[in-house]
Amino acid sequence: MLENDATPASHPSAPDRAALERAESLILEVPDYPAAGILFRDITPLIADGPAFRATVDALIAPFAGTFDVVAGLEARGFLFASAAAYASGAGLMPIRKAGKLPRPAAKVDYALEYGVAVVEAHADFPRGSRVLLIDDVLATGGTLIAAHALMAELGYEVAGTSVLFEIDDLGGRAALNDPQLHTVFHS
Repeated sequence: MLENDATPASHPSAPDRAALERAESLILEVPDYPAAGILFRDITPLIADGPAFRATVDALIAPFAGTFDVVAGLEARGFLFASAAAYASGAGLMPIRKAGKLPRPAAKVDYALEYGVAVVEAHADFPRGSRVLLIDDVLATGGTLIAAHALMAELGYEVAGTSVLFEIDDLGGRAALNDPQLHTVFHS
């Protein structure tokens, strides 16, 4: 819920299939980065192309038009899509940051990594009950997004949905997240 009870405007239209196919073709696969055995998805060619970037932002928010007040982006690449989605929809923007990056975190949640524990934090700049669309770039094992869901609950926000640019199907993130409102634009 926005403080002034205004509802963000719905985004005018969903992208066409050809635009999305072209956008997907711009995601480069970089083997052995940042470590041996990892296949990194480089989205910089996609975001460098205006029409491709617009098509993916439209696709991220289209299923949720009119259902959210705030777009929350996960550090770091999720910020890129979330800020564009917030602008396109007229919604507010919430950064979800790694520990120690915010000057006045209102809540934080720990989550497990394969090599340790990480923490995400957020401010409480929106009224309790605000409807939040979570956006991230990649869904792999789901740990970061699970933590983001817990963070929203701790802050008293309602998760309107989760939207991800790219899902790596074989890593089990969808099952771990268990979010019936999960939307992904591309899959591998």
